[in-house]
Amino acid sequence: MATVTIPPSVPSPAEDSELLRKAFAGWGTNEDLIIQILAHRNSAQRKLIRQTYADIFKEDILKELDKELSNDFERIVLLWTPDPAERDALLANEATKRLSASNWVLMEIACTRSSHDLFMVRQAYHARYKRSIEEDVSYHTTGDYRKLLVPLVSSFRYEGEEVNMTLAKSEAKILHEKISEKAYDHEELIRILTTRSKAQLNATLNYYNNEFGNAINKDLKTDPKDEYLTLLRATIKCLTRPEKYYEKVLRLAINKVGTDEGALTRVVATRAEVDMQRIKEEYHRRNSVPLDHAISGDTSGDYKKMLLALIGHGDA
Repeated sequence: MATVTIPPSVPSPAEDSELLRKAFAGWGTNEDLIIQILAHRNSAQRKLIRQTYADIFKEDILKELDKELSNDFERIVLLWTPDPAERDALLANEATKRLSASNWVLMEIACTRSSHDLFMVRQAYHARYKRSIEEDVSYHTTGDYRKLLVPLVSSFRYEGEEVNMTLAKSEAKILHEKISEKAYDHEELIRILTTRSKAQLNATLNYYNNEFGNAINKDLKTDPKDEYLTLLRATIKCLTRPEKYYEKVLRLAINKVGTDEGALTRVVATRAEVDMQRIKEEYHRRNSVPLDHAISGDTSGDYKKMLLALIGHGDA
């Protein structure tokens, strides 16, 4: 349920490339033209534009955009334009760096992408950084975070709908037992969360809820200040109800004193072609305000125009 609007007749990649070149030419950049083209092309079309631009002008369009744009608008355009695997590889690499470290971003990529998409991210990471995502995550994390995140980024979950109910019952009991013992980093708990298919996990967690009277995330709220437990709850939410997870990320980003543009940019750039429609519906339901109104009230200029275009509300 993507929100990117593609025009009924899309110009050829060569025409788009020529127009983008014009947007960079002369004094000042034509930001509206950049939004008009890039915010209204899907990932396959953007990939062709990038290849064609390089063929015609012998330049990487990302480097051109980097030179011409600035601030939050530059960040959203540079995150949006590459194909999803390359974008996620970049985000994951940033998340392992000291100054931009984020266990949340690593968990998000590992839990909300399909198995195939996550595999593509790992390949893109190899190609760009000459290392594996697993080795960087394990090198830059410690303790419980490492125990959870390394198997998450390494996983290749089964994607089908088949469910083994006997297994769901036995593993719900294991989860309840370990949580009751406060063994939140127990290898069995981590094994279940990091290897089971999303359908199997849903069955296990539904059984947990029915059998033990509480949703698992409620039982994991024993210490609201424990950051590892917060990440564990977010992992479960990402695996089972990603739209609820992303709604909360957006709500916190927008309601923060001085908007968290980093989180807002990341969510819009990574979900606009996936499930942004569901996230918008969840945001409206939870906050009684449409997401486009919230973004409009909290951002400005070309950055605002680009965000609104990507969530399907731009008039660009």
